[in-house]
Amino acid sequence: MELEEGGYYFKWKRFSEHEDRPEKPRLYGLTEMRGPDYCFLRRDSLQETLGSIGEFVDGLKFSGGSHSLMPDSFVKEITNLAHKHNIYVSTGDWAEHILRKGPSSFKNYVQECKDLGFDTIELNAGSLKMKEDSLLRLVRLIKSLGLRAKPVFSVNFESSDLPIKDNRAFGAYIRPIKQTSELVQDVDLLIRKAERCLEAGADMIMIDADDVSMYTDSLRADIIAKIVGRLGLEKTMFESSNAKMSEWFVKQYGPRVNLFVNHADVMNLECLRSPLFLV
Repeated sequence: MELEEGGYYFKWKRFSEHEDRPEKPRLYGLTEMRGPDYCFLRRDSLQETLGSIGEFVDGLKFSGGSHSLMPDSFVKEITNLAHKHNIYVSTGDWAEHILRKGPSSFKNYVQECKDLGFDTIELNAGSLKMKEDSLLRLVRLIKSLGLRAKPVFSVNFESSDLPIKDNRAFGAYIRPIKQTSELVQDVDLLIRKAERCLEAGADMIMIDADDVSMYTDSLRADIIAKIVGRLGLEKTMFESSNAKMSEWFVKQYGPRVNLFVNHADVMNLECLRSPLFLV
């Protein structure tokens, strides 16, 4: 890596303020990398990884609540290492397990995450199974404690969660809706909930790959286009499950698209973002 006037050079790669994807810290064109997950990641291996591709990585995510199984000292080592490479650290979707202990436990959890060096708290709206106003309160609480909030939405909703569309007099009795596990696709409901989260202060909206971008042969380009059109490219992050999916996103939306990928796909994604590929 060499530093010259106007940006960084990585032989074939140059970051410049005049390009669509400038040097870090970036507000768009983010690459979030899956970190410690189902396999235990040693600090040395992460240090080696970030030493070689750290300039291409904007965020590191502890998936699956893996940080809850690690000693605090080790988590701090990981977050400090990420910060040295100007990389933010996200908790992944673990908040739903904390909320079972009560609302006060969630505030303590957010403060604990802040003390450990986390920058972003994820809120999986599907797993939390709470009313919209309650989700918005969590977003505001996270922001009030100085961290970033990133709600995660899926295009699938339980049919009992869909709003009732009928004419009722104000104050009329509403019969309780029977809870059901039947899933219904409703992209408009996803967008409406995401818009309200952004209005409440959420920094980014993560779109779950299930039934949207998990497999190339079942890609829902129509849903993705509608989400980007309503929420904006810079406020939306998509989970890319493989290299072909990343290639589709970059070809369709350019280097400014925000993607969450496995650590093995970071270099491939950066090559895809290169102007040489997009020509």
